[in-house]
Amino acid sequence: MRVTKFEHASLRIDQNGETLLIDPGSFTAPLHDLGSLVGVVITHEHPDHWTPEHLDRILRAAPGTPIFAPAGVARAAEGYEVTVVAPGDTRTIGEFTLRFFGGTHEVIHSSLPVVENVGVLVNDQLYYPGDSYAVPEGVSVDTLAAPLGAPWLKVGEAMDYVLAVMPRRAFGTHDMTLSVIGKGMHRQRLQWATEQGGGEFSILEPGESIDL
Repeated sequence: MRVTKFEHASLRIDQNGETLLIDPGSFTAPLHDLGSLVGVVITHEHPDHWTPEHLDRILRAAPGTPIFAPAGVARAAEGYEVTVVAPGDTRTIGEFTLRFFGGTHEVIHSSLPVVENVGVLVNDQLYYPGDSYAVPEGVSVDTLAAPLGAPWLKVGEAMDYVLAVMPRRAFGTHDMTLSVIGKGMHRQRLQWATEQGGGEFSILEPGESIDL
């Protein structure tokens, strides 16, 4: 299974000629080569994780592609056919088995509403929590896509999250709000946290991939 990181929170997963997309949002450049696409996962409704423009482009390239997301996304994306998922659900589409965890977005500020958020475990290998520190209970995480920067993120809490998950491997995502210097600093902190559990931290720039 190959995982490719794109700008901010967007991931592409390829397995045996089929493709899954996660969180193509407003900070992500247009995605191409989607003829093998079998599914899209949107973790929550904030625009840095999905936009109508991305969905329109994706559905033109791969008509009828199923979209999996929590109920808040289904409401925000009125007019699109969304399969609503919640923590505890499992869905299989093509080469991909998706297990969902979590339930809520991390708190940004008391003045802002807390929205629904699902983390997704792909083929029992890759876990991406969306905008949350939800630990997938009862799961030994092989590879963690760990958030690096956000209005809701404090790097010490992000380090504690990686320590709690103890992945065999991790890489940073959700990073477009950081400067080059800040991104490097946060990567170093999460590398340290990953290594405490005996894991390895990979640095991925947009368009770069790792094979699981």
